[in-house]
Amino acid sequence: MNNPSPKQNRLVPDAVIFNARIQTMGSGQPRAGGIAVCQDRIAAVGTSEQIRALAGSRTHLIDGQGRLVLPGFNDAHVHFLAGGFSLGAVNLREAKTPEEMASGLREFAARQPVGRWITGGDWDHEQWPGTPLPTREWVDSFTPRHPVFVQRLDGHMALANSLALRLAGIGRATQDPPGGLIVRNRDTGEPTGLLKDSAMDIVTRVVPAASFEAKYQAACAATRHAASLGVTSVTDVSADGDIGLYQLMAQRGDLVTRIYGTRSIVSWETLGKTGILCPFGNPWVRMGGLKGFSDGSLGSTTALFFEPYEDAPETAGLLFDQMIPEGIMLERVRAADRAGLQVMIHAIGDKANVIILDLYKQVARENGPRDRRFRIEHAQHLRPQDIPRFGRQQVIASMQPYHAADDGRWCGKRLGTKRSRCAYAFRSLLDTGAILAFGSDWTVAPLDPLPAIKAAVTRQTLDGGHPEGWIPEQKITVEEAVRAYTMGSAFAEFAEDFKGSISVGKLADLVILDRDIFTINPSQIDEAKVILTMVGGKVVYEAKNR
Repeated sequence: MNNPSPKQNRLVPDAVIFNARIQTMGSGQPRAGGIAVCQDRIAAVGTSEQIRALAGSRTHLIDGQGRLVLPGFNDAHVHFLAGGFSLGAVNLREAKTPEEMASGLREFAARQPVGRWITGGDWDHEQWPGTPLPTREWVDSFTPRHPVFVQRLDGHMALANSLALRLAGIGRATQDPPGGLIVRNRDTGEPTGLLKDSAMDIVTRVVPAASFEAKYQAACAATRHAASLGVTSVTDVSADGDIGLYQLMAQRGDLVTRIYGTRSIVSWETLGKTGILCPFGNPWVRMGGLKGFSDGSLGSTTALFFEPYEDAPETAGLLFDQMIPEGIMLERVRAADRAGLQVMIHAIGDKANVIILDLYKQVARENGPRDRRFRIEHAQHLRPQDIPRFGRQQVIASMQPYHAADDGRWCGKRLGTKRSRCAYAFRSLLDTGAILAFGSDWTVAPLDPLPAIKAAVTRQTLDGGHPEGWIPEQKITVEEAVRAYTMGSAFAEFAEDFKGSISVGKLADLVILDRDIFTINPSQIDEAKVILTMVGGKVVYEAKNR
């Protein structure tokens, strides 16, 4: 048994889990049968019999019933507050045709007060026959008094109806902003309603800001949803000014998800001038990370590549407006790194990844050695020669495997066979020494880690078109995928010393599943359900029918 410290040894456990199949993700004791918890920490890990014997009369006994226990999942890339709002917004993700998208919007609009903005959406035109892009004419007839601004699920393209365009002042004469595109009718030059990347900001600026109370309720919905899925920690890559909200939730006892919040790198001085070093905070709410963008997305044809798109040869993608003018991102990263903050930059296309890898290399050389843990968010499409650079430069690949199951349906038509070979290169990145940190990119993809783990292990696509796996040579094992969703994500936020594995002294953040995903058919991993979620030694979710 992994023994408790002398101080913990004098305490009777507050809770014990016994009769379980525990995968600790720890190096010294990979498997166990029981866990003892004192206050918010793991006090002992051992056999079921050893742990059961530690219980006292007031110890909460949890019979694992032979089920799998894992460290709580740590999602390395979410938009947490937006996720909470999405739970009550229009959901167009499942629309399989333009007609279904329109009818979903029509039904939702009919239930809303006149004048209320309709946002959210998460539509995906790649599911529709012929993959047409939506236009404002699809929705104008039934939303004359509701401004509509619904985004594609990747968040890099959105549809505005005519009312929303008018409120934002977008017309035929409106110029494309740097790093953005206003899609126009080829015959008339009029905006179609479709906006890409920074062009979306023109509308976003006129959408009424949510009240603090609305944000609080959305965050409460998000943390409850996370608990039901076994997600005990997240990196909120769009936290910005919401850190105080999360802090208040923690003080009130409403927060059951540990949050590492980041700010936009554009405003790095907000943290830099305070003297805060990354990471700063407590086990519930921490900060010190800065998020930036270098390009857009594959689905919106705004991810930046060296060569043009196969199905859109007029473009090779867009450099994000944060990269303009040339050299500005280098200045920000150099200064932020020198201030002791962590930098993580979104890069999807192969050229965008090379630009950021080069930038990181230059900053590390100029600022000298330190434990900086640079991250590239997504790292989706890489040239073979660039894959080893992640391990060599110690750049964390913060990736979302569910996207592989999604993009694999249509990536070939965008990039062709050759460029697709290094899409979501999990195996190659691990084999060349990179650290993977897995997440969901919620709301772009579901928050549930299990479908994502299945995607990393099987490489099966959502349409069933690749039963043996899309680019099967990039499959990884269940253990490697779970490690990326626990220890990898903990390392990516400087938290591996107190979470990420079931080890004595670490936080008692645990999840019990109804089946052993290490032994079942990998194609069934997404069918597993969370039975119980524990955060800080307290049960925060328990399935009704255990």
